[in-house]
Amino acid sequence: MDKPEKIEYNPYFQDYIDLVPLGDFQQTFLKNTENTIEFFENIPADKHDYKYGIDKWTIKEVLMHIIDTERVFAYRTLVCLRGDNITPLQSMDDMLYASNVDVTHRTMESLIGEFKAVRNNSSLLFQNVTEEQSKFLGNGVTHNFSARALGLIMMGHILHHINVIKTSGLAP
Repeated sequence: MDKPEKIEYNPYFQDYIDLVPLGDFQQTFLKNTENTIEFFENIPADKHDYKYGIDKWTIKEVLMHIIDTERVFAYRTLVCLRGDNITPLQSMDDMLYASNVDVTHRTMESLIGEFKAVRNNSSLLFQNVTEEQSKFLGNGVTHNFSARALGLIMMGHILHHINVIKTSGLAP
């Protein structure tokens, strides 16, 4: 899939898209998956439930947020890939989602396992997409989205959160 044009996504997501290296989409998606798993597996256990500031998420909460967001982006991608420009793709209230899930009793291994399952679903969704299908614009209410833009946003969203964790000093 080619890189999306600016009309294929909300400008809010430009920073996420810019974080993703150019190259073969499938290879980049696979590498993003592998790097994400390796990153979270290598965070010391004593940091999993640590918050670096008031109103900030723990490492486990960040990973849960990534999982939830991936599910939402995958649904939006499905809508676009099926040629549906009627169904409105509403915004996700990430704070609402985060406040309605408790990961304090979950292990990092459990969350990584869930991430792998969700990411595998996303990977399968993109496997046989034609260039034409990838360009179809779904009804993003305020800004339309294409599947190829959503794929890059999925990867960039993760890279954004990994960068935040690294700059907060919570990970190697």
